[in-house]
Amino acid sequence: MTDATTLVILGAGGDLTSRLLLPALGQLLKREPARSVRIVGADRGEWTDAELRAVVDTAFASMDAEDAAARVDVTYARTDITRTDDLRALLGGLTGRVALYFAVPPAVAAACIAALTPDMLPEGAMLVMEKPFGTDESSARELNRILTALVPETQVFRVDHFLGRSTTLNLLGARFANRILEPLWSAESIESIDIVYDEALALEGRAGYYDKAGALVDMIQSHLLQVLAVLAMEEPATLDEVDFRAATGAVLRATTVWGDDAAGSSRRARYTAGEIDGIAKPSYVDEPGVDPGRETETLAEATFEVRNARWAGIPFRLRSGKALGTPAREIVVRFRPVRHLPRGLTGTSDGAVLRFSLGPDRMSLELNLNASEDPLELERAILSAELGEGALKAYAEVLSGVLDGDPMLAVRGDAAEQSWRIVAPILEAWQRGDVPLDDYVAGSAGPEAWPTHS
Repeated sequence: MTDATTLVILGAGGDLTSRLLLPALGQLLKREPARSVRIVGADRGEWTDAELRAVVDTAFASMDAEDAAARVDVTYARTDITRTDDLRALLGGLTGRVALYFAVPPAVAAACIAALTPDMLPEGAMLVMEKPFGTDESSARELNRILTALVPETQVFRVDHFLGRSTTLNLLGARFANRILEPLWSAESIESIDIVYDEALALEGRAGYYDKAGALVDMIQSHLLQVLAVLAMEEPATLDEVDFRAATGAVLRATTVWGDDAAGSSRRARYTAGEIDGIAKPSYVDEPGVDPGRETETLAEATFEVRNARWAGIPFRLRSGKALGTPAREIVVRFRPVRHLPRGLTGTSDGAVLRFSLGPDRMSLELNLNASEDPLELERAILSAELGEGALKAYAEVLSGVLDGDPMLAVRGDAAEQSWRIVAPILEAWQRGDVPLDDYVAGSAGPEAWPTHS
């Protein structure tokens, strides 16, 4: 950890840098003071070193990491990162471990990558990409081709902070370290799996990106399919980047839309005016920067199948949306009921339900147990455990891998392409108008006509 890493932040003046990247770095350096990091910020603005230093100090202070901020060397270089000459001047002379973090919109990142050449990159340089990675399967494949012409795949970090969430990582321990679960983790014992990540937040000024993406691309394609892969993967020999990413990649290659019916296996909706936590929210179409003609969904639901020997025939329902009241953020594994109950036992015989709640992090197991008043009557009981938030926030966990040069929690190139391949039939069906765009009131649970899941 004592080797210094130069973190070159392309887009140092942007919201991503100040709101997510720098606070995560502050938390990481506070917890691991042996790390040595130098920040080189690059952007088009006429900033000074002192102005970038102020942004760093503020971000670190939000994590009570002022001491860590004092140990970080900060410099700024005014740079047009889409110009080869500017990039050559920025990167020239950098030595040691270097990570280039593309904290810029996807189109700018693609233009920057096209302007880079292998000779201007320091040996071993790591390229860190934010989502979305491409706009479809073919563009993701082309972006991968350009990236791997610059550096080996092991030096490309496609960031998915969901893979750094403590609950996602806790899935590995719960599944692989417990004999009560590991032998049952297949279609033989499991009936269905839901992965839901709803938010109370509305658009919050993100129209520039979100109105072109929507909930399906922003969350399901970019994040929740990766969670599905972790849930459904075969046990890897190790948790190093080769074995772990090979296991998750195999799941994605086997994943398809449920029943090959994109229209029948997906839903979409967008919010209308309502109230969230006592604050009035406008309709999505009235949010600044939104083009109503795009018919962008703010709530998406899709069902998939992993067509392999372990999971064939089991529905994986993925859902995510914005401006929802009492939003659910959980992974729900529903087990099959027992085949037979002895005569004399009455009451519920529904299958057990295992839940992983995503913030606050909690695991619960819902079982059938004998009632306290009548031991021959069955009732539901819930066993639960608090998992905690983990020592590091999700972005800090991913950033730790970047600084260590360990891409385990980064999305491999083929997995990024597969995620686009999986959702392509749904996007095409929606573009044809095969799936209606429903409405729901901001602050509600979603469209009234949609079936509820518990």
